[in-house]
Formats: sequence, C-alpha cells, structure tokens
Amino acid sequence: MVQENATTTAVIIEDEKSNLQTLTYLLDKNFPSIELLGSATTVKGGVQLIEKAMPQLVFLDISLPDGTGFEVLEKTSFKNFKVIFTTALDSFALRAFEFSALHYILKPVTYEELKNAIERYYSLKTDILIEDKVNVYKQNIQNNFQKIIIPSIEGFSMIMLDDVIRLEADDAYTIFVLKTKQRLIASKPLNSFEKILSDLPFSRVHNKHLINLKFVNRYLKGKGGYVIMENGDEIEVSVRRKVDFLLAMKNYARAV
Repeated sequence: MVQENATTTAVIIEDEKSNLQTLTYLLDKNFPSIELLGSATTVKGGVQLIEKAMPQLVFLDISLPDGTGFEVLEKTSFKNFKVIFTTALDSFALRAFEFSALHYILKPVTYEELKNAIERYYSLKTDILIEDKVNVYKQNIQNNFQKIIIPSIEGFSMIMLDDVIRLEADDAYTIFVLKTKQRLIASKPLNSFEKILSDLPFSRVHNKHLINLKFVNRYLKGKGGYVIMENGDEIEVSVRRKVDFLLAMKNYARAV
C-alpha cells in the first residue's frame, strides 16, 4: 500500500485544456506526495504515456477525441496502476460507477473533490483489477444494475444483487447478508448503499436495516411491525418507515 508520506507517481490523460490546467495546478499546489510525470490528450497518447512512465496512479478522462478512457485501459500493456476518472457523465452512468467501485471526480475539478479522491486512493490496501471493475460497469450500464462491487478492509467482493437478502448498519460499516449465508462487511455506511440502491427493489425499513423486497416472506403487524425474510431473519420495521415500506412492497408486488 502506498503511504501518504511516500511519493506517488501519476499521469493525467485529459483533453480539455481548462480541466488539465486546473488538475495540474491543484496537484502541484496541494499534494506534494503526488509526482506528475506527464499528461496526454488522446487515447493513443495516453497509452504511450502510461507505457513509458509506468505510473502508480492515472487521472483519466472518460471522453477523449479519439475514443474513451476505457480504451486506454484496454490497449495499454502496463496494467499496474490505479485510476481516478474525471468525468461529466449523467446520473445514470455515475450510478454505474458507484456500483462498480470506480473512483471518479466530477468536472469541473475542485480541490475538495480531488482531496476526497486522493484520500480514497491512499486508503486502499488491495484492489480488484481495473479491468474487472470496468467489466462490471459495462454490464450494469447494459443490464440495469445486476452486480455490485463491495469494498472491504481486505479488498473487494463482486456479488450479484439478486443474492443480497439484506444490509445492516454497523457504525461506519455495512453488513451484507447473502442467500448463500455468507456475511460481507463493507467499508461504507448504510446510507451510501441506500442511495445507490434507490429505484431498485430495496427498502429502508429501519435506521439499521435495508432489505431486498424479493426475499420478504411475511410481514407481522405491530406499532411498526416486523418482516420475516426467507432466511428466517426477523427485521424490525420502524414506525416512521412503516408506510414507505408497505407502499414499496405493494409497488414491488405489482411489478412482479
């Protein structure tokens, strides 16, 4: 793992002059541990730069004059680096980034966004190959979000959403309970997953619980009530979330 007091070599692949200048300025001024080795503005130039410089970190624009940032990743023979994408993509595509655990900075680049992205980079201990993340991204764009990559302290897990019975808050972490009886601990709070799973058949029934409606077996009435999941887990429904849960359940039943 790269430490914050160690030098991290980096390159920028960005075709918009103003964004290239801003990113270069912010890195030079605020992040002395990042050593810039050069920049490129095209897919071809980006591939050549990466193979020559062999950086640890690449700031990579999604849209380039002769192709996409993904093509840079496919074409370069040197693969031992991490990526922070720079993008102006719409909300649908950004959601796919979240599902795929791909790090990104929204344009126009700001100091705060860049700081957060670099902190995430330094916090990573192990990582799934970038090609695997990109494949999950492309699959989710084409198939409307079927897989999710779960970041953990040890690295990442790649799972099908249809295998997730429920999510449970555990302070700043989230426990994923799967139909295989496996439990995965994600290094993100439950609120983060509630946001990216919105519009999918998941319902926040309690401050601590987000459930997959597909696995609801029974609902027991009460002040808030309880949900019995297919695996036998009994989940409390809070009073203030009861109406939203029942409405979500009714809409889900109609959809299936």
